[in-house]
Parts: sequence; C-alpha cells; structure tokens
Amino acid sequence: MQIGSISVVVPALDAGLVIDRCLDAVLAQSGCPAFDVWVAVGPSTDNTRARVDARAAHDSRVHRVENPSGRTPSALNAAIAASDGALVVRVDAQSQIPAGYLAAVADIAHATGAANVGGRQVPVGNDTWSSAIAAAMASWFGAGPAAFRGDGAAGPADTVYLGAFRRDALEAVGGYDDNLIRNQDYELNWRLRDAGHVVWFDPTIAVEYHPRGSLRALASQYWQYGRWKRRVLVANPRSVRLRQLFAPALIVGVVASALALAVASPLALVIPVLYMVAVVVAALCSCGESKVRVAAAFVTMHLAWGTGFLVGR
Repeated sequence: MQIGSISVVVPALDAGLVIDRCLDAVLAQSGCPAFDVWVAVGPSTDNTRARVDARAAHDSRVHRVENPSGRTPSALNAAIAASDGALVVRVDAQSQIPAGYLAAVADIAHATGAANVGGRQVPVGNDTWSSAIAAAMASWFGAGPAAFRGDGAAGPADTVYLGAFRRDALEAVGGYDDNLIRNQDYELNWRLRDAGHVVWFDPTIAVEYHPRGSLRALASQYWQYGRWKRRVLVANPRSVRLRQLFAPALIVGVVASALALAVASPLALVIPVLYMVAVVVAALCSCGESKVRVAAAFVTMHLAWGTGFLVGR
C-alpha cells in the first residue's frame, strides 16, 4: 500500500504536563509523507485544552477534537473520524515518539502490507519509584513475554505498542470498541487478525513510555488491565494466550495455599515460597537500581492483575 498521507491521533485527558512534550516529538518528524495531528481532549481538570489550542494556533497541522466521555477508545474513534490520512498512527499523550518514527512505520506498512505496524514499548522512569516500576515492566517476568515488551523478531504478532493502521482495514473492522476502558488495543488487533489481516511487529521501532510513579497507582492500573482482559477473553475466547493466565493462576494458588495452611498441610507454603524465590531472582536480574522496589513492583503488578481478572466488575 502506498502511503499518501498520515493522520496522527492522540487521546488526551488531564495531560497538561505532558502534551507539549508529546506534540513536540510528533511535529519534529521528517522524511515521511505529509501528516496532521488530531488531539481528542476529554473533560480535563487541568490546562490540556488550552495547551492543545495554543499549539493549534501556531501550527496548522494540529487540530483539537472533543471527547465528552473521556474514554480512550472514544477519543481515538473521534480523532480517526475527523481525520482522513491513509495511515492512522496512534500516539499517547504520555509517550514520546523518536525521530524518524512516522517515516519508519510508513515504510514498513508499505513494504509488508500489514493492517497495523508497531514496535517496542520502552518504559522510562523519572524518579525513584517510576524507575523501579519501569524496570519491572521491562522484565519478561513483570509484564509477560509479549513481543512488544521485549526484543522479539520482526514479523506477525498478536499485538504491538500504539500502532500505525491502514485506514481501510481499521474502518472495515469498526475501529476501537467504545465499551472497553482498557485492553482496547489487544481487542482491536484481535479483530484485525480474525478478519485475515496482519499485525506486524518490528523491534527496531521503539517508543518511550513513562509509567506510574507509585505502587498504589500501579496497582490501580494493573487491576483495570486484569478486569478488562477478562471481558475481552470472555467475548473472544480464541484470543487467549497462555501468558495471560499466569497472574490469575497465581491468585488461585495463593488462595489454595491459605486454605492448605488452615488444615496444616505441608504443601501450604510451596506456591508462595516458589513465587517469592522467582520474584527475588527476577529482581536481581533486572536493570533497576533498587532491587527491593523492583520486587515490590513485580508483586503489585501480578497480584493486582490477577485479582482484577478474577473478581473485577
């Protein structure tokens, strides 16, 4: 597919502190087809709307779109509907695309004919806790062995980070599911693949992601991830991957261990002990400066995700 033009779509809610950095990175792109930027702003309580309007006043490529619901999939669908680029490139307000990103995804989309092209998520912390959380997210033990979290080989994948979509394929499957607060990317990529399209991963494409800065915020994020993952898997059972069942199985194992402890079974501590040994080993192998904080992030991610999956409503 020849890429004639690109539309960058950005969901933004309470993003006043990061939206300028995001737009600076997008607007500095060169060597790519002509592009415009559509920022869908939700009901923010900060100056997100004012910041986007200020950028639009100084650069005709920037446009603001309303997103009354504040939901990410609704924001993306609104921005997609307002734009008309042949290639729709998702960029999150909290992310920062590198130089040459738009040119790279356009070239790969043209070369492969894939419906969606994307690469790696590179977590980068800004302080003590976010750096530890970034190290945990970068580890296969923390967030799982999905290709977009590591260095998998280039080729078809089940999902990618962010994504650059062929508009015809995106519209053919109905865009993002407005009902999904989380996990909308995986679900959309599942529908694309189920319709016979290819989702293409390329490890040479990497985008920085700035994670939460506290265990409390991380727990809330991963509880939601687990909750909405279950809804997606219930609706699309064939989309399940073994890695997605690890955290729920861990919760079941911990509960079973507690019950075994109540009857003084010698097997009561097997699962908790094995898990904590794995946590310690993974933390020691991580690139985080504080191994204790990285270990705490591992446990928070796993328990929150698994609990959200099993009991979240």
